[in-house]
Amino acid sequence: MGILDIIVFVLFVVCVISLGLIKSRNEKSGEDYFLAGRGLSWWLIGFSLIAANISTEQFVGMSGKAADWLGMAIASYEWLAAITLVFVAFVFLPKFLKSGIYTIPEFLEYRYNTFARTVMAVSTLIILVGVPTASVIYSGAKVICVFFQGQTLLGFDLGSITVGCWIIGVLAAVYVFAGGLKACAWADLIQGAALIVGGGVIAYLAIQALGSAEPQSLLGSSNSIDAEQLSAAGAIERFKMLNGGALPEGKIHMFRPANDPEIPWTALILGLWIPNFFYWGLNQYITQRTLGSKSLSEGQKGVVFAALLKLVIPFVVVIPGMLAYNLFSQELRNEAIRNNAKVIAVYEETMDAPQTAGVAFRFDDAFVEFNEDLARNLVAFNAAAIGVVPDMTEGTLAANNDILGKIEAHNQTLPKKERIVVQSRLVGYDYDSAFPVLLRKLLPVGNGLLGFVLAAIFGAVVSSLASMLNSASTIATMDIYNKLRGGKSSQAELIMSGRAFVVLFVLIALSIAPHLGSPVFGGIFTFIQEFQGFISPGILSVFIFGLLIHKAPRSVGTVGLLLNPVLYGLFKFSPMIPGLKNIELLQTVAAWSFLNRMALCLIIIMIVLAVMTMLNPLKTPVVLPVNEKMDMTSSKGTKMFGLVVVALTVILYIIFF
Repeated sequence: MGILDIIVFVLFVVCVISLGLIKSRNEKSGEDYFLAGRGLSWWLIGFSLIAANISTEQFVGMSGKAADWLGMAIASYEWLAAITLVFVAFVFLPKFLKSGIYTIPEFLEYRYNTFARTVMAVSTLIILVGVPTASVIYSGAKVICVFFQGQTLLGFDLGSITVGCWIIGVLAAVYVFAGGLKACAWADLIQGAALIVGGGVIAYLAIQALGSAEPQSLLGSSNSIDAEQLSAAGAIERFKMLNGGALPEGKIHMFRPANDPEIPWTALILGLWIPNFFYWGLNQYITQRTLGSKSLSEGQKGVVFAALLKLVIPFVVVIPGMLAYNLFSQELRNEAIRNNAKVIAVYEETMDAPQTAGVAFRFDDAFVEFNEDLARNLVAFNAAAIGVVPDMTEGTLAANNDILGKIEAHNQTLPKKERIVVQSRLVGYDYDSAFPVLLRKLLPVGNGLLGFVLAAIFGAVVSSLASMLNSASTIATMDIYNKLRGGKSSQAELIMSGRAFVVLFVLIALSIAPHLGSPVFGGIFTFIQEFQGFISPGILSVFIFGLLIHKAPRSVGTVGLLLNPVLYGLFKFSPMIPGLKNIELLQTVAAWSFLNRMALCLIIIMIVLAVMTMLNPLKTPVVLPVNEKMDMTSSKGTKMFGLVVVALTVILYIIFF
């Protein structure tokens, strides 16, 4: 970074954080601290929803998935979210605002019982702190640390992921500790706009670079195009050619086959809607902004405005990820080599004694492509570890996967301390480094642009983390601490409790974050989405019944929340459970995409809850509390705007499908 870049970076971050803290300086009550005094306008809500959502989780995780085989298919998380948000604005939000709740779990107590509220509060806290909070800290550090390799400050290596995690986590904790939700919302107003502008700048520079690149330099990302074809093509045409525009399975298309491990076309029917409805409608981290609306009309306008902005996100996140692979596949290869070095060192230390080493190795197909001999040696090593002969007839990767399956079965017969430890997966490309590589290779140094884009990303990380920590502390304070106190906590005590939980949660997240770089997680975006499957189908089920089925008995809240983690865990881990690994049906489900497993969980839970409702319906519907201060007037214009957003989403699917 040049001097001007550093000045722009520091001024931007300081100004944004200062604005948030100034706007929130008069907080005197729990409602002020946790819900911004229920005074948020639509434009604050809309930008805050986007800034809270879009962080390095997208710029690292989603762009990484786009660089890998998924391509535009990963954009479904964004475009289906637009339709989801419109639904949330006109179905979920009116009921939540009318009841005057502080948290989403609080609604469950009024509709079902205290136990359901507690179960959702605890499970939400575990997932919120352990998964997205830790993941955003890690992915933020991954982006920022790229620019500080080999530099130290006060003896700390600024290029270290661990040091980067602590810098980001501590700054976010200080921010939310002082400011609460209003500080987050005002900072998000600038961050949301800056993120979209910064992402747009990167996308523009990447398209320009693709158009001017030497054709020969682009062939490494595609084996089916020749240099003459690329020479005669412009930037957009090159993008289509390099990403399989003429092929049904091309990365430029959103349709993925039914056996795709992450987003098969079947997931678009039901599976992908589950995390979308959970995240945008029932996730405290997001909905806290809408609960802080000054009126129903303002809340609905803000949510629909956010839906419109969601349509833009794939153009500044997904497409740049694909361009990163087209332009800089060798850079992604070099990042993988650096990441693989530690695992390969373990192999080199133990290669002469596979029977006693206690380790085994996994790798992907790209690693085999670049390291055929080493991959074969690793297969032989893994086979020798349990005394079997590898079957190489189906290829190196298939042979290794077969051996790893046998190692998994072998481990089930041994005490935990004697089991063979499968090392982090060796990869051919580090796809999660796609966006950081674009920043490093495309942004000029010294004119302030690099400083602006880095500040926008860094500020978004801090802002997103602050939002997550604020939401987690709200749940812990209002759904757990205040309940244990019998609802007798003073306003000052509520604020103090919220701040104490912020410190606790950031320390927990920081203990997890540095370890998320392991390829065994399959990329940071997959890690976040899959582990939320332990709670999202169950939560969505009980809210559907609670909001729409007025005769659903109170017991369905408890059953739905407890049944889901059991089912999801059974479907996911059955291959590792003695007595279940030989059941063919369970093994088939375990091999499905996690989105399809979530869909199956939702269907089973909905059937169970429907049967419970038919057998024991409520005689009289539950009467929910009413917030008399909330203006519940809706807007016809907002409904029309919502329909326009839905129509635009359908058009985008038609174009890219």
